[in-house]
Amino acid sequence: MSTGFQIDLNDNSPLYMQVARKLIKDVRDGLYQVDQALPSERTLSEQLDVSRVTARKAIDQLVEQGLVVRRRGSGNYIAPRIEQPLSNLSSFSEQLQQRGYQPSSQWLRREVVLADPDEQLALGLSPNTRVARLERLRLADELPMAYEVSVIPATVLPRPEGVSGSLYAHLDKTGHMPVRALQHIRALNAPAKLAGQLEVPEGQAVLFITRVGYLESGQAVELTHSYCRSDHYDFVAEMRRPPA
Repeated sequence: MSTGFQIDLNDNSPLYMQVARKLIKDVRDGLYQVDQALPSERTLSEQLDVSRVTARKAIDQLVEQGLVVRRRGSGNYIAPRIEQPLSNLSSFSEQLQQRGYQPSSQWLRREVVLADPDEQLALGLSPNTRVARLERLRLADELPMAYEVSVIPATVLPRPEGVSGSLYAHLDKTGHMPVRALQHIRALNAPAKLAGQLEVPEGQAVLFITRVGYLESGQAVELTHSYCRSDHYDFVAEMRRPPA
């Protein structure tokens, strides 16, 4: 329950922004848990002694920051956030399941095509080599988290339509699970189409991740481009100082 709010008369920002900052602090302090319903506008207005319009505008701020998601006909809920250690090679499904979320995919395309020059280079393929290309939205508890395109040599994955859930689980079954990967991460501003797919404002920063996965033999077996919502993804790296 969000309580203890007092208007700061020395703060020149609008009242709804003061309320929003209070709610954001409550979320980040763990007062509300992932997937927990936020109190209604009416309840918040009574708890914090503000108008319902102020409470509504404050909640809008949390939605814009990705801390809260609106579920039509149900209410406002604390959004999931994925913390991924950079030292672990794991699938999106594994990451979510380990944190108690329900992973799913919205498939946009699964096809076998000729590899383009960048894919040939990344996977060490000859010209005119065919690859399986899988394009999908990755969801956590029905919330879009990432847009992803994976490219696998067709000799490894001749029937991409056979992948229904985790790509890594499918590759593991066929003996082609990557054992190591190189990953590059940078930020970019989401163009209109990508923003619509991820349900974020156009131009919002997203994390663009390129990963190349390798078999034990050293053969490149996976090229994946992921566009992740930066408001729901944290990447964590442990660093150590080498001995003097």
